[in-house]
Amino acid sequence: MRFSPDATGSLASRWGRATSAPRLLPTLTGWLLAAAVLLALLFSLLTPLNQALWDALNRALPAPPDPRVVVVGIDDATIRDYGRLDTWDRSLYARALKTLDDAGVRAVGLDILFQGSANGDEVLAPLLARPNVILATTPDDPLGQDLGPRVDSRATTGLSILNISPDGVVRNYQHAYRLQDGSLAPSMAEQLARAAGMSAQTSTLPQTLRYLANDRSSLPVLPFRDLVNGNVRYSSLQDKLVIVGLTATGSQGSSYLDVARLPVPGVILQARAVSSMLSAPFRTLSPWIGVFLGVVAAVCAVLLRGMWGFVIALVAVGLSLPLWLADVQFPGATVSLCAVIGLLLVAGERWWQLRHLGTVDPLTGLGNRLAFTRAVEHRWASRVDRPIGLLLVDLTGFRSAGDRLGIQAGDALLQHLAGTLRGNKRRADVVFRWGSDEFVLLVDGSDPQELSLFANRLQQALAEVEGKVKASIGHAMTGPDIHTPTELIERASRMRYRNKYRDE
Repeated sequence: MRFSPDATGSLASRWGRATSAPRLLPTLTGWLLAAAVLLALLFSLLTPLNQALWDALNRALPAPPDPRVVVVGIDDATIRDYGRLDTWDRSLYARALKTLDDAGVRAVGLDILFQGSANGDEVLAPLLARPNVILATTPDDPLGQDLGPRVDSRATTGLSILNISPDGVVRNYQHAYRLQDGSLAPSMAEQLARAAGMSAQTSTLPQTLRYLANDRSSLPVLPFRDLVNGNVRYSSLQDKLVIVGLTATGSQGSSYLDVARLPVPGVILQARAVSSMLSAPFRTLSPWIGVFLGVVAAVCAVLLRGMWGFVIALVAVGLSLPLWLADVQFPGATVSLCAVIGLLLVAGERWWQLRHLGTVDPLTGLGNRLAFTRAVEHRWASRVDRPIGLLLVDLTGFRSAGDRLGIQAGDALLQHLAGTLRGNKRRADVVFRWGSDEFVLLVDGSDPQELSLFANRLQQALAEVEGKVKASIGHAMTGPDIHTPTELIERASRMRYRNKYRDE
């Protein structure tokens, strides 16, 4: 066996450069990266958390209403004057439409579903055929043929539908809806937006409804009775888009929850939908882009370590604000929490290191003497049913070789010897670094003859290691005459020294 100066480079190249860091750390980092990618993928695909962030941004940054939109509300005072809505003479609607026509409005949307026939239908029906009047209908009757007033086929209709989320909040609107026969029907808000000059849209993709704070002060709401009596300023209605609907409280009105989780009349939400359509639409990133960004955030948090996970999380949430102002819905919550996942993985790794690295040899990655002591104590109680075998390996000549050739070559040799021991042990056996040039193997479920054969095979495997070192192996096994782990170690040590001196 040779260990010459020329062997230094070959040892370093064949078995890796020796470092003081544990060999297990690069492997552990690889597992962390794989876990970060997998968890980020699952989290991004299965956890839609961005809606809460977008709701918060929508509330915090309310959009100004389009100045062309005006609401005419059938409020509590109107109900007191004219009675319940189902008892009205429908000529009241005709009088209101005449006032709006005299004021020069651009279009009128009647967000009223007329049920059955009533007095005044003969007066109202001709007015519903005007091109600037949009009548609210339902998906079951998109053309309004079954409404009380006989609607002319030339009448303009739009579906009065609100997109209600499972939690009861109205967050989205649509330009059109697909009917049961597969055809598309425009919404009433879409028809009003077209009247304002917007190009026709047939998209059925839900889009974010912009939040308008303080509706009654920022969005004009006129009482219906003032319209019937003509007590309005025509200048405030000229060239406007007017939506007529219920704003009364109690059983007379229909309220829905907005993103602020406050009850809002349906006609107000229809007005928000028109304002949203007349504004620049929000652009939502592809879900796969969100998944990719989440994976990148988790991986960067693992690689950068330290507090960088928090920094990435804060940056992801912070980016959502300026991008929202630019009409882009950024999945900041997903990206942020994926970064937190990476941070938690790093924290878990550090906890594992603090718990286990005290029992790991940093050079070879094997368990150290403390780990060996714990392993023996753990198995000692069951030694009668499963005898414990112990092999003690001593490297003769290692210290002198290391002094001549340097620390790096000596560390490389130790790492190679540790790898040889790992490669020759059985699945249930455990290898430990006992001292600077000593190793210990714990062998379970063996007998003295099998343990002796195993020691001989290991001796031959170690004899093939290049260098002027020689391995001396002693072995021992628990039995009736061995009462403590110390006695087991001493017996293996005596055999090791006998073999060592015999060979010399």
